[in-house]
Amino acid sequence: MAAEANANDLVQVVVLLAAGVAAVPIFKRIGLGSVLGYLAAGLAIGPYGLGFFSDSQAILHIAELGVVMFLFIIGLEMQPSRLWGMRKDIFGLGALQVLSCIVGLTGVGVAFGFPPIVAFVAGTGFVLTSTAIVMQVLQERGAISALKGQRIVAILLFEDLAIVPLLALVAFLGSGGETVTVTERLISSGIALGAIVALVLAGRYLLNPLFRLLAAANAREVMTAAALLVVLGSALAMQLSGLSMAMGAFLAGVLLSESSFRHQLEADIEPFRGILLGLFFLGVGMAIDLKVIAANWQLVVAGVVCYMVVKSVMIYAVARLLRTCHSEALERAVLMAQGGEFAFVLYSAAMAVGIIDGRTNAILTATIIISMVLTPLMIILHDRMVPKQQPDTTGLALPENVEGTLLMIGFGRFGQIVSQPLLARGYTLSLIDKDVEFIRDAGDFGFKVYYGDGSRPEILHAAGAATAKAILICIDDKEAALRIAEHVRHEYPLIPVLARAFDRGHAIDLLHAGVNYQIRETFESALNFSEEVLHVMGEEPELAAQLVEEFRDVDDERFALEVVGGIYAGRSLIRGNAQPADLVAARTGRERAAREAAEEAARAAGATPQT
Repeated sequence: MAAEANANDLVQVVVLLAAGVAAVPIFKRIGLGSVLGYLAAGLAIGPYGLGFFSDSQAILHIAELGVVMFLFIIGLEMQPSRLWGMRKDIFGLGALQVLSCIVGLTGVGVAFGFPPIVAFVAGTGFVLTSTAIVMQVLQERGAISALKGQRIVAILLFEDLAIVPLLALVAFLGSGGETVTVTERLISSGIALGAIVALVLAGRYLLNPLFRLLAAANAREVMTAAALLVVLGSALAMQLSGLSMAMGAFLAGVLLSESSFRHQLEADIEPFRGILLGLFFLGVGMAIDLKVIAANWQLVVAGVVCYMVVKSVMIYAVARLLRTCHSEALERAVLMAQGGEFAFVLYSAAMAVGIIDGRTNAILTATIIISMVLTPLMIILHDRMVPKQQPDTTGLALPENVEGTLLMIGFGRFGQIVSQPLLARGYTLSLIDKDVEFIRDAGDFGFKVYYGDGSRPEILHAAGAATAKAILICIDDKEAALRIAEHVRHEYPLIPVLARAFDRGHAIDLLHAGVNYQIRETFESALNFSEEVLHVMGEEPELAAQLVEEFRDVDDERFALEVVGGIYAGRSLIRGNAQPADLVAARTGRERAAREAAEEAARAAGATPQT
């Protein structure tokens, strides 16, 4: 019997992994995102799909650790000074959004005919946004570190903090609320505060010495176990004290954010985080109760629509009230319109104290889950329908009949350095750039930079290209630099053009486009770096300088060959560190790959491959 039970457990593990591995790549390939892939896979293998699982709550209970680990990694990116700098967003923006949404969503519940207390609990649960979904989307977009991403993170942090008083309020409103005395409430609050203080002290004085001791043991698996111990231990401490596990993990991450072991911890936790977070979404998909939805589909559909619309409107209104631009406010409203995983905890607590019954809990839970499922689709719809934000050029000067000795296109870190000797010599520079924020910042340092896209012919003409003694292309956009070079060579063939190149291939393309001079943006700094390394290794300064100059000559020869014969024409002049056997293996691998590609192409064309 034990053997059969173990085999069944293994079958379920294999099914979970197979569902995620099969669904996520497909959904990402068709542009629907990984979250929706996990949700669909969970529905397919759950009680109302193929029936491999009957208890989705058991999966969710374990998979919540994925959210916990995710918040630990986010905490690692949040240095205390950075978190302190977010205090206004956390307790200002976060509090205003949460309170506004509670009022609006409670009104929706009352309109549906719920008693006021039930309406309050239902609306409050929907206010708590899905941290897992929002953080996953922000991470995939690379927006966590952006200002708009930081504001969303601040709101999510306040919602995590809000779950504690909300659970206490639910207990008070329930049938057993009157049995809890003021003294007991003060004791529970003191325990929670004490747990936070203890965690802060442990993080400050114990964790770094612990990891130094383990690192000295040189046992990688012990470091991984210690990382898991820190995350799960802090989460357990917060849970036992009445706070959320996610909050404990986040605090532990923040406390270790300035540790020298931060990157090691992140690398150790990341695989577990990814798997468990995917498992969480699978569990949410399994928890979709199709029987409840079918029996109460009108109420569920109306609830999803009304709650999501009202929450979106409230989020947008709060954002605009705090002078957030329209595009960011709209994006935040779409991203945070759903309910979240903490709603399941709140509704379970409300059912335990008699505020809601089992049917209402099932309906509200289905409403939350469907809103989570719809969020990726809403984000895709938003991205496709909402036009890209046009930069606010209010107060910026546009080029018009500008005349300068030199026209510089792009005034970033490269162009700024180039400009200094030229300005010191007395040359006048006409500067254009299309980065709005940078142009405003440059004005604070005494630069007059015109707003304009240098790849547009009319902008070049207005910026004085026809009267300039030379045109300097200093942008870091490879394709745009080539377009500018080709246009300038065609329209102003007698004006010298000098360009910043990204790499060797780009440098060759720029020469073919007609520029008179190009320089790879990292070339000189890399040579200076190499010369300094030779000094550190004890070489004589004269020898180090000679070696660098010899490389310059070889590189010039190689580059001349590549301009004529392509990027591989001068590879015989490269000094490599591979042994002859390595070179033979690499060449053999390339030849095999080329042969297989040719055979595949022949099969696709219906021909017989020639050997």
